Amino acid sequence: MFIPGRGVQLEAILREPRTMAPRGAAVLCHPHPAYGGTMDNRVIFRASKAVQEARWAALRFNFRGIGASTGSYDEGVGEKYDAAAVIDWLEARYPHLPLALVGFSFGAWVGLEVGCPDPRIKALIGLGLPLNFYDFDFLTENEKPALYVVGTRDEFCPMKKLDFLERRLPRTSEVRRIEGADHFFESQLEQVQDLIALFFKKHDLERVSK
Repeated sequence: MFIPGRGVQLEAILREPRTMAPRGAAVLCHPHPAYGGTMDNRVIFRASKAVQEARWAALRFNFRGIGASTGSYDEGVGEKYDAAAVIDWLEARYPHLPLALVGFSFGAWVGLEVGCPDPRIKALIGLGLPLNFYDFDFLTENEKPALYVVGTRDEFCPMKKLDFLERRLPRTSEVRRIEGADHFFESQLEQVQDLIALFFKKHDLERVSK
């Protein structure tokens, strides 16, 4: 399907739970477009499966200029408009369900910045936070349920920087370190998937009232 954005059309794939009505719906934001990131990235694909396992609908999409999405890479500016447009579309489809946002690497920076202040987004998940490249201090103000998953050998997220960020996060945030994993969770994708599914299952998120 295609979702209209600000001056672009965004290629997307929506997957719902197979046997039951969804309990909520999540947007998934892929890693850096300039380095091969797409909605078919292995981490995002596994995250999507985890969302469905928890009986949530999962919407993956390509940022502008990627795959069949129109436009071109915009250094994170246009990509934030893309994420906001996808949230709008998802709310219109599921007006009475809670929404969540899941982002990996560049997609975590873009998606979490959009999702944190948006009252429609009830929960956040950031995977492989690239603290070496982007400022994630805005997460210290986020009171929504949040899960951040990082490998202890992530080359873009030094543990000292993660420790410093974690000390300033509110109690609603949870940081999980996967021992030995690099930025792409090469041999630990199943652990990532399990953590995401558990997070969605244990949080009874408030429905959106209309």
